[in-house]
Amino acid sequence: MSVSEFQFARQNQQPLFVLLMEDQNACSDIRVTRAFFLIVLLMEDQNACSDIRVTRAFFLIVLLMEDQNACSDIRVLQTVKNVHLYTKTGEEISFDQNGDAVIAYEIMNIQILPDDTFRLVKVGRMEPRAPLGKEVSINMTAILWNEKYTEVPRSVCSESCLAGYRKILRKGQPVCCSDCAPCSIGEITNVTDALDCWKCPEDQWPNERRDTCIPKATEFLSYGEFLGTTLTIIALFMTFFNASVLGIFIKYRDTPIVRANNRELSYLLLLGLMLCFLCSLIFIGNPSSATCLLRQTIFGIIFSFSVSLVLAKTAIVVIAFKAARPDSKLQRLLGPTVPKLVVCFCFIGQVIICVAWMVSYPPFVEYNTKYANGKIIIQCNEHKVAFFCCMLGYLGGLAVVCFVVAFLARNLPDTFNEAKFITFSMLVFVSVWLSFIPAYLSTQGKYMVAVEVFAILASSAGLLSCIFLPKCYIILLQPQKNTRKHLIGTV
Repeated sequence: MSVSEFQFARQNQQPLFVLLMEDQNACSDIRVTRAFFLIVLLMEDQNACSDIRVTRAFFLIVLLMEDQNACSDIRVLQTVKNVHLYTKTGEEISFDQNGDAVIAYEIMNIQILPDDTFRLVKVGRMEPRAPLGKEVSINMTAILWNEKYTEVPRSVCSESCLAGYRKILRKGQPVCCSDCAPCSIGEITNVTDALDCWKCPEDQWPNERRDTCIPKATEFLSYGEFLGTTLTIIALFMTFFNASVLGIFIKYRDTPIVRANNRELSYLLLLGLMLCFLCSLIFIGNPSSATCLLRQTIFGIIFSFSVSLVLAKTAIVVIAFKAARPDSKLQRLLGPTVPKLVVCFCFIGQVIICVAWMVSYPPFVEYNTKYANGKIIIQCNEHKVAFFCCMLGYLGGLAVVCFVVAFLARNLPDTFNEAKFITFSMLVFVSVWLSFIPAYLSTQGKYMVAVEVFAILASSAGLLSCIFLPKCYIILLQPQKNTRKHLIGTV
């Protein structure tokens, strides 16, 4: 299209977009520029029917952008960006980097009159090139509100979603219509109108507003809390009580009731029970590599040692009764050799299990972040549950054997009546640990540790009370029965 054609179109008011569409050989950039130039000319020509012709020129630009053979979208956009001119009235026309027109807009108010007619009234202006903060100017006094509205109406159908919430779009409605739903457990969002929430790291947890992640609280059976303090006081009290019983037996070591029940084994058993009470303290407090490695091992070995001593005492009672006849061959077994062999034989099995456990699959500290929301449970992982079960099984087997032997010897003459107390003590011991298994498996965290500590204290207290308290009662409150004649039944 030549300049003469352009002037002819201007003088004769012929639609320029028709000529441009017919000119198939024209460069697309030139065609777009001419269309914009036509808009300017029409806007300068106040005598022309500018509204219609400007509309046609804009329509031409759209056709050019849709015509893939004419020019590409990128080239059209580049051309549009380069348009920058002024009208006769001094109004500046340009386009921003996105190709949007940078022009002023008038703000109109539709005012409904009492006679049900309406009119458009200019109440403000939006000027993009105005100084910062003055781009929009509105004359509030010129606005006439509908009687149904007393404030500025909202242009969206939904409120903005605050931090901690995510947007859920309403089906069948515009994209601006949505509902706000709180973030799921363990997730946050710290921006408004978020479409998705994101999870906190494993060692953190959302705050109450779910707009930020905070470090998780740690949990373990500590000495400072009520449960830990209570178990610690009980353990220390029972240790002191056990030491007092040992002191009584040492002080009255030459009395018949102490000598008749193998006082060396009694001393060792009291020391073993004292260690049982003290080993419960290893389970309380912040777990470490050392405590996790040693606590189950120490518990298993000390308890096996104590139960082995009880079994040895029971065996001595049976052997002493069977060897009471002068011609019995069991009299040679009444020395200290048999109790030592029984204790060593029963004790060494548990030592082998614990050593194999520590060498092959040592327990370690575990930070459990999945069991409880918002907490990190610091606990000892047994690493290999099979070894833990073997240790408890071996201890339970010793207790059952001791119970059976003591039960069979319960009806021996009064001279050897310690078997009755051993029977009852082992019944308490076995009952405690049978109750411990389901309680231990059904709890987690610090309560699981508390269950094991309680089982240790209860079973140890059962052995101490059933075996030694009757003797202390005679020694301290009924010394007249602490004689040889009374023990052999001649009184």
